[in-house]
Amino acid sequence: MKRKRSVEDLDAQAKRVLVRVDFNVPLDGDRITDDTRIRAAVPTIRALQERGAKVILVSHLGRPDGKVVQELRLAPVAARLGELLDAPVATCPDVVGPEAQRAVEQLPAGGVLLLENVRFHAEEEQNDPAFAKQLASLADVYVNDAFGTAHRAHASTEGVAHHLPSAAGLLMQKEIDIMGRALLRPDRPFVAIVGGKKVSDKIGVLNNLIQRADRILMGGAMANTFLKAHALDIGKSYFEEDAIDVASSLIKEARAAGKVFLLPRDATVATAIDPNALHHVVPVTEVPPAQMIVDIGPETIAQYKQQLSDAKTVIWNGPMGVTEIEAFATGTRKIARALGKVQGTTIVGGGDSVAALEQAGLAGQITHVSTGGGASLEFLEGRDLPGIAALEDA
Repeated sequence: MKRKRSVEDLDAQAKRVLVRVDFNVPLDGDRITDDTRIRAAVPTIRALQERGAKVILVSHLGRPDGKVVQELRLAPVAARLGELLDAPVATCPDVVGPEAQRAVEQLPAGGVLLLENVRFHAEEEQNDPAFAKQLASLADVYVNDAFGTAHRAHASTEGVAHHLPSAAGLLMQKEIDIMGRALLRPDRPFVAIVGGKKVSDKIGVLNNLIQRADRILMGGAMANTFLKAHALDIGKSYFEEDAIDVASSLIKEARAAGKVFLLPRDATVATAIDPNALHHVVPVTEVPPAQMIVDIGPETIAQYKQQLSDAKTVIWNGPMGVTEIEAFATGTRKIARALGKVQGTTIVGGGDSVAALEQAGLAGQITHVSTGGGASLEFLEGRDLPGIAALEDA
């Protein structure tokens, strides 16, 4: 991938700068339950403020489907951002049009304005050229700092970049640099930990990692499909019938490439996905017919920790078990702790994996925690992401 121009290289002195951020944060009413994505954008915002730029932020929140949804307005985000910046953040009831133009005109040098939820306009997800041009008319330059939406060719992530001088924000540049280096020039051994629910969601990721990583460690419900490909009886465990042949092919591909490709040896099984369900550990060859796999077992945890002990590069995407239930989160939590001890580059992507790190207080021990879910997956597949491709090369 060609290096993109960074916000540090962009002439933004005293200019109007439109910054695409990813403030798609979880809300409980008006309360933000996780402000990670807001905090991640602060360095870029501060860098522009220091140059006396008018900082105009645009983001989506949730899935309003092109309609105004009161519960998805960005006022709580503006309030939290103001606390983080220790300065008021102006807001606007729209994204384009006369009100947005007036809000930008009234913004002082170094001021910050957060436009309203861009997905209140159906034209955003349609990447409507006229809407992108309207957005661009608010600014002199464009910065994309929203890696989490870089895989979407929307008006505010791709379309607007064709109308203004453009660059990657500090967060975007960090995502590109660290993950790109891990995939293209990793220090070895390079270990990939892949979990989550569906093999079908990560076929491209696994294909790419099999080519690049030295060891692949499988967990989560998706490992069940691989166990079925080995003709194992996994009781009532979730698996993808349609993906068994794909799983079998991936196993053969890894072996043919001489890669270590590990599946769980033992598992925690339960009668139901319920906090009160009876559960115990069994070898994966002995899953009771009326029970289901809900986590990797202690033998598997020990084996995976051994594989991580000498790793120099690790990418982790997806939990090892049903992490929303405490009793079934042991494997994910212990892998998180092992990752925190790795003496090398460690990268974690995917909401549940990141949450496990946060809960264990280990996020600070990881080289890079990716803010992108779907974007991280597509990046790991080796795809060109529209929101990155549209930015100017360095």
